[in-house]
Amino acid sequence: MHDHGRPSLARLLAPLALITFSVVVAVMVLGSGVVGDDDTDDSASTSNLPAAKERTTTKPAKRLPKTYTIKANDTLSGIAAEHGISVDRLLILNPDLDPQGLVAGQKIKLRE
Repeated sequence: MHDHGRPSLARLLAPLALITFSVVVAVMVLGSGVVGDDDTDDSASTSNLPAAKERTTTKPAKRLPKTYTIKANDTLSGIAAEHGISVDRLLILNPDLDPQGLVAGQKIKLRE
């Protein structure tokens, strides 16, 4: 027989377990970066964007070398970012350059 004057332990723990589960799921979803405040996600994912843009629009502190020797795993965009110039400018300076076929040891022009 059940005592109808006192709630069972299961009836007390069930809502508590549901709330705990909901909080854990919410923390996991918010912590994963899938959802969240737009300002937080944008600043985290594009925090380097303004700095990269500044480098391409401002003059380098020292004179840009005339050529660059490609190293293993270099990309045209990486070279451009490293030297503060655009990929388009590299392609103009190096019209015969195949951006997908960079070869270690190959020299490219960085300026005229």
